[in-house]
Amino acid sequence: MIRVNQVKLPVSHSEADLRKKTAKMMGVSADQIQSVELVRQSLDARKKPDLYYLYALDVAVAGKEAAIVKRARSVNVQIRKEEAYRLPDPGIEPLWERPVIVGFGPAGMFCGLMLARAGYRPLILERGLDADSRAKAVARYWTDGTLDPECNVQFGEGGAGTFSDGKLNTLVKDPSGRNKEVLKILAQAGADPTITYVNKPHVGTDVLRTVVKNIRSEIESLGGEVRFGCRLEDFETQNGHLCSIRVSARKGTSEAGRTVEEIPASALVLAIGHSARDTFAMLAEKPLDMQAKAFAVGLRIQHPQTQINLSQYGREEAGNLGAASYKLTAQTSGGRGVYSFCMCPGGFVVDASSEPGRLAINGMSNHDRAGANANSALIVTVTPEDFPQPGTLGGVTFQRQLEEAAYRCGGGKIPVQLYGDFCQNKISSQLGGVNPQMRGEWAFGDVRSIMPEPLNLALIEAMEGFGHMIHGFDRPDALLAGIESRTSSPVRIWRDEQFESEVRGLYPCGEGAGYAGGITSAAMDGIKVAEAIAKRYAPCPADQE
Repeated sequence: MIRVNQVKLPVSHSEADLRKKTAKMMGVSADQIQSVELVRQSLDARKKPDLYYLYALDVAVAGKEAAIVKRARSVNVQIRKEEAYRLPDPGIEPLWERPVIVGFGPAGMFCGLMLARAGYRPLILERGLDADSRAKAVARYWTDGTLDPECNVQFGEGGAGTFSDGKLNTLVKDPSGRNKEVLKILAQAGADPTITYVNKPHVGTDVLRTVVKNIRSEIESLGGEVRFGCRLEDFETQNGHLCSIRVSARKGTSEAGRTVEEIPASALVLAIGHSARDTFAMLAEKPLDMQAKAFAVGLRIQHPQTQINLSQYGREEAGNLGAASYKLTAQTSGGRGVYSFCMCPGGFVVDASSEPGRLAINGMSNHDRAGANANSALIVTVTPEDFPQPGTLGGVTFQRQLEEAAYRCGGGKIPVQLYGDFCQNKISSQLGGVNPQMRGEWAFGDVRSIMPEPLNLALIEAMEGFGHMIHGFDRPDALLAGIESRTSSPVRIWRDEQFESEVRGLYPCGEGAGYAGGITSAAMDGIKVAEAIAKRYAPCPADQE
């Protein structure tokens, strides 16, 4: 294959146009091209409304590839050097029990899938329920406010990402091919195949539910096991090595009468996600190097999607381009970073709470991104110095205080305030030109009262700049809602180069352990941990489980 980069064409181009342009760059005839595989597609909107696609392509061509590349004399025409991803060969150390994974979000799911493919038959424990039961529990909460603390937007099959936009872009550079492997697996499991090459891939929450069920089915078909409604309560060690875990399990969809089980384990992957606060508290009492870390908190803002399309594309109607997105960053005069996060084109603001009396929100889009509004979190960086109490769980305490304030502010509903009223410090009484797109009930409230005032002032200062970057972004009737508190884990659990903690056999993994931020990076971290276990251990014989 020959890799051809920087193939530029108008967005309205045809397949024939693509082949013709590619052939010209290679110095061959279009008839010589046997096949074209899209590697990357990005949008060039620098001269809007004239929009262009930029492609990277893998091309099979009749003739000697080396001679064609030499004749082309272009840095954009090279022999492809990438190799397909593969798991390492199994190690030789005996593993007397099958590996256990706690959490079935992206990290735990991909760790489990890779170990299952390698013959390790992992046992995966998820405190929430399967995707279908979880969808019912979430729908019930959004309708009548009945919260299941163990099964909600944060907990259940697929993790918090299942009820999100399903964005797959990541800043992680990984020449080993893990990123591409994640995208390939998701596409094979039912996601839109374009995620393997578009610049800003996303799945959509409606499709993600099918995808995660299909990945679970493959794990189970390979001898792995997924148990829902199972929560890690404790673990035991001998001479610094993990020897067993204690798990409580709910009966069906009921929390009444949980049963407790002791499970032998010498390899445990902690992929607990960023919201397992009770598990964090248990771990904080263990001989683990676990520290509070910086993260970010803020509010969600909603604009008409047509406004964002006009700014980004030079046209209100997106057409085949799909609803436009944005990414904004600012550094305030006080030294705080403010930036957009989890931007959801054509999406909804959702009640993502997981604890009674505390309210947290998130953004969500379906695959078609056809909603009337664009929404994004506008978040402000916070450090342990901002937390109300010192110590490992200082960030957890800070999150809870913010969520309690948000709950009070909206009377248990999502609190909403127009941006102009937020700046003037007054509660809104009526909407302007932006109609809320919500999942869960909402009410006007004093959103400015939720966060400490220095964070509010940082957000206002950043908004002034964002209004210059995207015309009308700071419009007075833009809708703010709070609180976005679950941007990333408030703690980090130390691990060594072999991905083990001080407790031998315990592998902190993914976003909850502080090593990822989003679906793709969490999935990649899960793969890394699977590699570490595979390199060390031989699969446990089935008759010794």
